[in-house]
This record gives sequence, C-alpha cells and structure tokens, in this order.
Amino acid sequence: MSQQEENIQDAPPKHPGPPASPTGVRWRILLLVTFATGLTYLDRVNLSIAGHSIESEMHFSTVTMGWIFSAFLLGYALMQVPGGWAADRFGPRRVLTFAILWWSVFTALTGFAPDSPLARWLGLVTAFMLVRFFVGVGEAACSPTNNKLVANWMGSQARAVGTSFSIVGIGLGGALTPPLISWIMERWGWRSSFYITGLIGIAFAAYWYFYVRDLPEQHPHVNAAELRVIEFQRLGAAKNAEPRQPTPWGRLLRSRSVWGLLLGYFCQGYPIYFYYTWLFIYLVRVRGLTVRQGGIWGTLPYLSIALLAPFGGIFSDYASRRFGKTRGRRSAVWLGMLVSALFLWLGSRAPGSTSAILFLSAASGSNMFAATTFWASCIDLTEQFTGSLSGLMNMFGNLGGWLSPIITAYVALRFGWERALDLAAIVTLAACVCFAFVDAGRSLDRTATSR
Repeated sequence: MSQQEENIQDAPPKHPGPPASPTGVRWRILLLVTFATGLTYLDRVNLSIAGHSIESEMHFSTVTMGWIFSAFLLGYALMQVPGGWAADRFGPRRVLTFAILWWSVFTALTGFAPDSPLARWLGLVTAFMLVRFFVGVGEAACSPTNNKLVANWMGSQARAVGTSFSIVGIGLGGALTPPLISWIMERWGWRSSFYITGLIGIAFAAYWYFYVRDLPEQHPHVNAAELRVIEFQRLGAAKNAEPRQPTPWGRLLRSRSVWGLLLGYFCQGYPIYFYYTWLFIYLVRVRGLTVRQGGIWGTLPYLSIALLAPFGGIFSDYASRRFGKTRGRRSAVWLGMLVSALFLWLGSRAPGSTSAILFLSAASGSNMFAATTFWASCIDLTEQFTGSLSGLMNMFGNLGGWLSPIITAYVALRFGWERALDLAAIVTLAACVCFAFVDAGRSLDRTATSR
C-alpha cells in the first residue's frame, strides 16, 4: 500500500452535515389530487347549474331532468370497479391521465349534444343521457385512483388526513362551480360552460402525467428523509410483494367489514347527491331565490365540505391512535352522519331561506366529515388492493347517488320537498348502522397482521 493510500485511510472521517429535511412532494401530490377531484365536481355540478336553462330551452320536465342527472351517475357507478382495478394493475398516474382526457372530451360534447347526430337519431333526451353517461364513465376512475395514491404516499398514521385532500376538492370544486358557471352562462350561454371546463381538464391531464408518480421512490424530487416520513419501507413491502396478483374478490366479498363499508357508503351517497343535482333548483323554485342568488348561496354546502373534511380526517386519525382503528373509525363516521341527519331534518323545516341553506350546508359538511373515514378504511382493510376496494365502495355510493335524484323528484312532487329531505335524513342514519359492522383494525391482506 502506498504512503498516499495509508494517509487517506488514517485520515479522520469528515463531519457529516446536518440531516436533510424531508422534501414535501407528498403534499404537492395531494394538492394535485385535490385539484383533480375539484375538476370532477366542476364537470358534474355544471349540469346542475346549466340544468335550469336546458330545462327551459328544451322544454324538459322535472322528471326528465332527473333521468339526465342520473345518466351520469349510472356510468359513474358502473365503472368504479374497473377504474379501481386499473389503478391497482397499471398505476394511478397513467390511469387517471387517460380518465381526465376522456371525461373532459365528453364534458365539452355536452354543449354540442342538442345539435349532434345522436339528437337527430335518438332524440334530445337520449343524446343528453348518453353524453352524460360517458362523462360518468371517465370520472369513475378518479376517486379510487386518488385513494390508491393516498395509500402509496401517506403513512399509516395519516390516512384519513390524506383522503381528506380529495374531499376538500369536492368542496372547492362545488363552491367554485355555481358562480363560475353562472358567470359563463350569463355572458356566452350554457353551451360555453361545457366547452371551457372541458378545455381546463385537457390541460390538467398533461400536467398530471408530467409531475405525478405512482410511488414515492419513483419521484425524482423525493429524498430519503421523506421516504422515512411516509414509512415507505413498511408500507411498500405489502404493496409491492406481488404486484401482479389478481384482486381476491372472493376474500373481500366474504368479509363482514367490506359489506358494512359498501352498504354504509350506499347510504352516504344518497343524501349527498341532493346537493350535486337538485340543490340549485330547490333554492330557486322552493326557496324563491333568483338564479344569481342561487349560484351564490349554492356555494355554502361546498364550502362547508371544504372546511369540515380536513377536521374529519384529523379526528379520525386521532381517534384511531387513541382508541384503536376499529373504535376510532366508527366514532368518526357515527359523529359525522348523526350530526348530518339532524341538520337535514332542521333544514327541511326551516322557515326562511337563509336558515334553511345554513342547516343544509352544515349537513353536507358533516356528511363529508364522515366520508374521509370511509376512504381511509379502504386502505386499512387492504393496502394491496386499495384501488379495487375503493372502486367497489364508490360504486355502491354512487348507486345510492343514482337513485337519489330520481326518488327525490318523485317524493318531492307527490309529498313535498320537506318529505324528500326527511327521507335523506333517514338514509343518513342508516349509514351509522352499517358502519358498525366495519372492523378497520383487521386487515384483509394475507401479508398483513391485525392492528
């Protein structure tokens, strides 16, 4: 060995610098999740706002508009499971890029529906229903794909907080949609509102594909410190052990916890879809607001969602650490849905429009306070197949949502809007009963142990 080599060996080690701070890529990913979810609500609630003009111009009845609203929900519900499975199989980055492009194109085509060949061949109503059905088909992949990203990017102690970012997108998208769509409609007509929102989606799809990665270790800007914060080694072992393993549907469907989750989310979806479909028309026709007032007041339920969803995530994660996953998750759902049912009942009986919208807004926020826990429980029950279970759960939720505008219209026309909202409150209470069967502390993954 040379003298130079000996000197190098004997030299004291250099003093290491301060440990690197964790990068914050996971939070930027979650902000994009928020925007993606907000975009879906921009592209679905726009029909609720434009529906008043479409109904008048096309001479559609209230029941006909209910069927058009529900066409979206049917496509959305039926494609939840394929969308979630695709996120597990091909990764959330590619799946959601394709999905955003798909639903954005059909959103733009909604404005073209009355003049399309479909309208001449099959009639106006069928043309609208088919276009909205395919918007729903595209948007179906968004929620389960987002939940797959939360499972990949957030540690086990922050799952509900992670899912709350997606639900905040619901609130912000819903809050911005009424004034934005009303403003566009007043200047350029209802058709332009669909063209513009479609173009926004196409631009966002390009950025999503450029920045997002399926796993933290794949992202060039994530450092080792952030990987440790995410608990990537522990979570990644379960997710990546058998990446091509087919979804164990038999195992999932034999679980009492899974059925409690599915039926509970069915009951959660029914009342919340009142806000996505009938709220604007309810405020204008029943509460006597102008179109402009309805657009402004109609933002309050969504602002309530954006405000209360993060608190729901924080409460759910805290309760899970304090009382264990099973009791903690149940307490979060029970609190949110019980309060939501109470405010729905009060809102249906409020004498004035101001008090009614305040009660109904509190009901929507409380519903989504609980919804964060439903999504977090999908990850608790199966980290490996989160996308598939999330898609299955959201299919049930949106089957409830598909029935909501139809049943609401019939009950409102026959018995009045007060009874329609009372029914929504009863279904909300049923969600609490169903979630009592969910044991979020017992994972269904073969490689996992009970927590």
